Amino acid sequence: MSNILFVCLGNICRSPLAEGFFQYHCQQHKLERRFSVDSSGTGGWHIGKAPDSRAIKVAGEMGIDISKLTARQVNSKDFQHYDWIIAMDRHNLVDLEDMAKNTNSHARIELLSRLINTSAFVDVPDPWYGDYADFQQVAGLLDQACATLLNVVLRNA
Repeated sequence: MSNILFVCLGNICRSPLAEGFFQYHCQQHKLERRFSVDSSGTGGWHIGKAPDSRAIKVAGEMGIDISKLTARQVNSKDFQHYDWIIAMDRHNLVDLEDMAKNTNSHARIELLSRLINTSAFVDVPDPWYGDYADFQQVAGLLDQACATLLNVVLRNA
């Protein structure tokens, strides 16, 4: 089993969407037993809260329920537990790499766009300051990215 952690800043928009989409693609290929998937944030402002209502809505419109997820902050144990820690943007990647220096990390810490080798985006845009259309755009990016990521992880397992 591979343990995968998706990370954004507050764990209420991008990373719970990525968690939901990755789980969805695992289910579609009957691979859900091969992966343990979670999400977290580098910041702690939203600990214990549900994802942003716009993220819940856009995921729901695509048949994915992320409403029961709760935000949490990355902690030192994550670097031992997870095989893959996947950052949504370069800022969070740098934060994760800095945090990993103080742990006995065996996790592969990657930027999502580099891992799936896409030129469509570098950073997954943070839709939090935007409107619903921004959440729809990010959901579309993450749906496609997570479908590709599943194949990448399977090849590297």
